Amino acid sequence: MSKGTLLVLSGSSGVGKSTVIARVMAQRSNLYFSVSFTTRPPREGEKDGVNYYFVTREEFQQRIDRGEFLEYAEYVGNLYGTSMAVIREKLEEGMDVLLDIEVQGAAKVRQRMPEAVSLFIVPPSFEELSRRLHDRGTDSEEKIQQRLETARREAKEIVNYDYIVVNDAVEHAVEEILAVLTAESCRKEKRLHVLEGV
Repeated sequence: MSKGTLLVLSGSSGVGKSTVIARVMAQRSNLYFSVSFTTRPPREGEKDGVNYYFVTREEFQQRIDRGEFLEYAEYVGNLYGTSMAVIREKLEEGMDVLLDIEVQGAAKVRQRMPEAVSLFIVPPSFEELSRRLHDRGTDSEEKIQQRLETARREAKEIVNYDYIVVNDAVEHAVEEILAVLTAESCRKEKRLHVLEGV
């Protein structure tokens, strides 16, 4: 049995990542969505072990000290981290693993696991991203401008990714991600075992 593919997915706020990921997950039974650890309190409706593993800051620090995280970062005063053991276990089982992660975390993952395949989801244009953020109606104009500025900074990191997925329509973006997963599973390194005994 060949190892699974570690898929690292990044994209700016408002690009539609969550929607695309939900559709990809619904279409692939052998795909595991990595659940992060966090020190932030659960929001209404969030479940421990489903949305995040909610832990105390002290417990999170102990996990850092034991070297348990593939990557971790602090964001708006809370810590977030990805369990190395869970990722390795799923990959060894032959499952593909999907990480939804920001650009700094993605860089750390690529450093520690260079075999990871990275995708950056982009909108069809910057104007479209601005329109989507405004249409959501959840943020102030100031917050939207901050998100757009962050998106401009993140765009400079795209050159470090293996693939760019354009989310012009959700189904199209889903098809592209599934195509990447299929192509990666066909790499010779993952298929040479079928030639044993030839």
